[in-house]
Amino acid sequence: MTSIPPRWDLTNIYKDLSDPNLQADLDKFKVDIAELSDYFNRELLPLASAQVPPADLAERLSHFVDRQNAIYLVASTIGSYLYGLVTTNSFDKAAEQLMSKVQIDQLPLENLNVRVRKWLGSISKQLPAALEFEGSAKEHKFFLLEQATRSRYMMSEPEEILANELTLSGGDAWGNLQGTLTSQKTVEFKLDGQLQTLPMPALINLRSHPDPDVRERAYKLEMATWEDMKEPLAACLNGVKGEANTLNKKRGRKDSLHSSLEFARIDRETLNAMLAAIQDALPMFRRYFQTKARFLGHEKLPWWSLFAPLGKTDTTFTFDEARDQILANLADFSPELANFAQTAFEKHWIDAEQRPGKRGGAYCMGIDAHKESRVLCNFDGSLDQVMTLAHELGHGFHNYCAFQANKTPMQSFTPMTLAETASIMNETIMFHALLKGVSNREEELSLLETKISGDAQVVVDILSRFYFEREVFARRDKSTLSADEISEIMLQAQRDSYGDGLDPEVLNKYAWTWKPHYYSPGLSFYNYPYTFGLLFGTGLYAIYQQRGSAFVNDYKQLLASTGEAPAADLAARFGIDLRSKDFWASSLNETSLLVDRYQKL
Repeated sequence: MTSIPPRWDLTNIYKDLSDPNLQADLDKFKVDIAELSDYFNRELLPLASAQVPPADLAERLSHFVDRQNAIYLVASTIGSYLYGLVTTNSFDKAAEQLMSKVQIDQLPLENLNVRVRKWLGSISKQLPAALEFEGSAKEHKFFLLEQATRSRYMMSEPEEILANELTLSGGDAWGNLQGTLTSQKTVEFKLDGQLQTLPMPALINLRSHPDPDVRERAYKLEMATWEDMKEPLAACLNGVKGEANTLNKKRGRKDSLHSSLEFARIDRETLNAMLAAIQDALPMFRRYFQTKARFLGHEKLPWWSLFAPLGKTDTTFTFDEARDQILANLADFSPELANFAQTAFEKHWIDAEQRPGKRGGAYCMGIDAHKESRVLCNFDGSLDQVMTLAHELGHGFHNYCAFQANKTPMQSFTPMTLAETASIMNETIMFHALLKGVSNREEELSLLETKISGDAQVVVDILSRFYFEREVFARRDKSTLSADEISEIMLQAQRDSYGDGLDPEVLNKYAWTWKPHYYSPGLSFYNYPYTFGLLFGTGLYAIYQQRGSAFVNDYKQLLASTGEAPAADLAARFGIDLRSKDFWASSLNETSLLVDRYQKL
């Protein structure tokens, strides 16, 4: 690379931590919560024990919804700003401390949400009639009815409020510790003839280095580093999963998966149909791994070559080149999509530089009050990172569609299953555009390797993560788990998923240490929605290929409304039956065709 990956600009949100506007919003936020709580106590709570005309209930509820949305706008603006500071610089203790203070200040809002959800459940018989009257309540009908339904799985009001307050010093604190430990760790590694100090995300990114010696040394150093850190990270995982197990039981959940399915807005039938199709497709993926092993001269593929590039391996991209590729290819699908991406580049919405203190991976967050997004990635010049950047810009376009449709925060609470729709679509657009432009075998092999390897991660590796998390929850219910036991669970999950596709003696037993997805007490089973998103997005792209540009407007409407209906209802708009194994199998077949092409090369 010759161009320096950019850092994002957050100064149009707040200039810095001393910005008077930030303090004014913090003060307003607390006052508004107190006033909203008073309104709830005075105007809504008494209705639980009294019959009122539906029109009166609708009017009061509409007023409450409007005020709550206004608070969410302020809260998300403050939260996104501070999260953006902390995740790009975990050494910024002032930002970290203020974020902790804001989390405490938000507790009254979270506690009020508990009370409101409980109250909505108590008036569930009155709600349908009230939600027929014009107004904000009717416009938020799906959200309100969903909250009433979720009230079935709640503890008593005092218990729920106590849980909200304790998690800041419990599960959330453990998750924050994991993030701090993994983001601040650096290692010494010899690269390009020089001893370099690398943050862990940069070391992990070397898994796709073209030199096998670099990949193997990086893998061994990574394993040794996590070996030294495994005990505190195991304590973090035990704390998070222990809290989740306790609360699930207290709330009457069937198991650890129950709440995840509810928040994903899918049912077990849908998940089981997808998992069954994946099980049937595992031999195809293993065929790919075995073929790759032969390409690389291995009898069996070791983990440190799982992400090895093939084909034209000397191709790297400057950040400017990545930008140009993304803009050109997205424009063929939709000029509006490309214009959005152009805005993100021009207005410095992207933080792509690798540096100590910055968290690994990638994410996109919306800044609702400004109708903007911010994208974080760790760009290293590889094609994989070009695709990651396109992926995150897809999330940004998803936000854009909701902003353009003037959706409120409460209308935009999108489940993880549907949150991956636009990001996967962007990746798919990029892949097919690049595949059309290949001019020789080496380029084609490189591109197919990047695509199939990515699909294998989202299907096979995420299946292993699903198995891992399910087993961790089951065992954590009986006792705390040692770091070595957690590692063995991870190894077994990888054996069950990858099978004879990988060398069973060279797996990644510490894959649980650095992935932040395992360390959120409120987001158990964070990973399978990515598989859902890949296969759902693949199915949508097949429809786009049939319909062409006529598809784009329906696609934008889908993205704008992902917070307002169950996944199955939204999919049905395109004739997709999510409970049918055949749909998932047809999407997986697209990868199978690519594996066939890959093997012929």
